[in-house]
Amino acid sequence: MTLNLYDTMARKKRPFAPADPRRVTMYVCGPTVYNYSHIGNFRPVVVFDLLFRVLRRLYGADAVAYAANVTDVDDKINAKAAAEGVPIATVTDRYLAAYNADAAALGALPPSFQPRVTETMDAIVAMIGRLVENGGAYAAEGHVLFDTQAWPDYGKLSGRSLDDMIAGARVEVAPYKRHAADFVLWKPSKADEPSWDSPWGAGRPGWHIECSAMIEQVLGLPIDIHGGGIDLVFPHHENEMAQGLCADHAEEYARFWLHNGFLNMGDEKMSKSLGNVALAHDLLQQYPGEAIRWALLSAHYRQPLAWTEEVIVQSKNSLDHMYGVLQRAAAVDAGGSASLAEDQIAPLMDDLNSPAAMTALKALANDLDKAVREGAGRAGALKQDLMALAGVMGFLQSDPDAWFQGGADAGLKDRIDALIVARDAARIAKDWPQADRIRAELTALNVDVMDGPNGATWRLREQA
Repeated sequence: MTLNLYDTMARKKRPFAPADPRRVTMYVCGPTVYNYSHIGNFRPVVVFDLLFRVLRRLYGADAVAYAANVTDVDDKINAKAAAEGVPIATVTDRYLAAYNADAAALGALPPSFQPRVTETMDAIVAMIGRLVENGGAYAAEGHVLFDTQAWPDYGKLSGRSLDDMIAGARVEVAPYKRHAADFVLWKPSKADEPSWDSPWGAGRPGWHIECSAMIEQVLGLPIDIHGGGIDLVFPHHENEMAQGLCADHAEEYARFWLHNGFLNMGDEKMSKSLGNVALAHDLLQQYPGEAIRWALLSAHYRQPLAWTEEVIVQSKNSLDHMYGVLQRAAAVDAGGSASLAEDQIAPLMDDLNSPAAMTALKALANDLDKAVREGAGRAGALKQDLMALAGVMGFLQSDPDAWFQGGADAGLKDRIDALIVARDAARIAKDWPQADRIRAELTALNVDVMDGPNGATWRLREQA
């Protein structure tokens, strides 16, 4: 079965084929590490983690090279460090660690590479040098700018003409620019800002050149897939492609361009500048990471997603049902190969249609539940299929009992387990009043007890 992906450049879905199946390359723009990231920033993390998982299944885990960069040179980082009176590295290391922890909690596999701008400076300066030498860039008043008129295909990715870009621009045009659309590759640093040596004077890079240099250094050009949010198509990805191609007169930068839609808070794009953000770090204190992951994949990745508490609650309810099925199927052996039938994996092969794949996942869970109740021999195969599809999607990765008991600390768990042992002893002794008293105590602790053929299990009830 062929993986079909919507290519922003082609404006249509195309069958995906890597340049080399032995090394499939993907790059996704990562965080600027100056604060905790909001949940909208994590939509591409989860979306492209899903694609990473699908590619690993198709080509092998060792055959997929996935790079997600870290921007650790930025005005906001400088301002944060100055406000706290700490070195810049203190800020970037702190928030990169938080970002990676939040991504892991959302079920995202670590990327193969996580290059940082500060670790790529030599490659950035070298690429700018080649652009100047090739006539694609020019130095002016301590700056180096990309010459958009030197690249005839500028605007091809976003579908904008150069005149339209200028007409829609609301930026002050610096007097040293040859053309209003020209953008900065290198700029002088202020006295209190980080600075690196270059042939054009001490300074630091512009935003767009950073990604081009990191891709070239870590993955090599061209790459198979370049991903990111829809807001990056212009100017970031447009500029990135133009300078990347001009630096070496190359013909291709990325074989496929994939972009996820906005995550909206109500009718507005979620944005720190608008003040309407929900931090993933905070949400993870309230909800399991898998529930947030389910919510982020509940709409097709190219469509906008309205973020509401109801979406998360519904997501957790869906996972509660499936984990409940797995609890009831605990004794079912799901050994054997983790192959998936074409109809089960088909939604993901059709441009990562996660809502349809979730429907298939729910159907497998319901069929497994029915097979367990009926004692059907096909329960093992159904459980195997359920766990295989869930594994590709990053779901059902917890122990079912732990899923339902996740809100209890160690002390509460010990107390509940002791009460259940005492209740079992009372039931064996047919001391029904004592068993009822213990059950009432468990209820007061917000605990539901489920008696089954393999003994009692318990879960914490949702707080009202």
